[in-house]
Amino acid sequence: MPVRALKPGYQGEMKDRQENFHGNQVVYVGWDHHLMFCAAFAYPLPPEMPFGALIQEVMPEAFSQHPEWDQVNWNSVVWQLDGQPFVPQMDVALAEQGIGHKSLLRFKTPELNGFQNAGV
Repeated sequence: MPVRALKPGYQGEMKDRQENFHGNQVVYVGWDHHLMFCAAFAYPLPPEMPFGALIQEVMPEAFSQHPEWDQVNWNSVVWQLDGQPFVPQMDVALAEQGIGHKSLLRFKTPELNGFQNAGV
């Protein structure tokens, strides 16, 4: 994500370069219409991690706090990657699917609208 400085000629060291994450890349994941979470979560993930491991091993750490988490039907989830429609392949590495450093993954659960329909 490019940043434009307000002061012309500003120079600074970018601390969030991928090289600074010890072989990992930062991937942001957000659950649309679930207002218990104010923003996407940031995860440092290995680029070779299969997408299925992201869902099964990583995302529950934060998202399972939501009362609807156990009701998610992963077969009907609608995904976006960096603002574009995305159909993940569960056994394929994140990087092989175009998920890169500072990518934003968003998912929608059509049959779930947040706690007491707060996301409607």
